[in-house]
This record gives sequence, C-alpha cells and structure tokens, in this order.
Amino acid sequence: MLTLEDCLGLCELDENEIMAIAEHEHVPEIVALEMAQYLVHLPEGTVVIKRMILDDIQHARENDNLAHAEALQNALRHFIDTHPESRPLRHD
Repeated sequence: MLTLEDCLGLCELDENEIMAIAEHEHVPEIVALEMAQYLVHLPEGTVVIKRMILDDIQHARENDNLAHAEALQNALRHFIDTHPESRPLRHD
C-alpha cells in the first residue's frame, strides 16, 4: 500500500504546494496530490495551479492570516522556480 509520503515522492510538486491545492479545493491531501499530478501535465495546468496558490494567498491576507500568507508565498516561489512554464509570456 502506498502512503501519502510515497505518493509525494512520485509527484512533481512538493508537500507545501499540495497543501495549497488541498486548501483551495477543500479536498484531502491525497486527492489534491492526484489533481496536481494530473494538472501539471496539461498545457495550461501549471497556470491553474499557480492561480490556486495565488487565490489562497489572497484569502489568507483578507483574513489577516499573514503568517499563512507568507508560507503560501514561499510555496508559490518554489512552484514558479520549479515550473517556469507557469510564468506569463512576455510580449515585447
């Protein structure tokens, strides 16, 4: 039987990113992990994940949960660093 930790080892996102998706979608971590692994392989999937994390940050700030917003901001930075395709395209 696979544990959540086993599945995280196979996933292309880290635990903080998975937790942000779980928070956004109001689902258990294992379901968020499955969603994340599916989304990361779609053409615009990383943009969707990035938007989820941004929504979580906004919600935390609106509820004056600044420590959580900062933790989510760190998760977002890591996500963007490891998934550069989520960055907007520059049009010069």
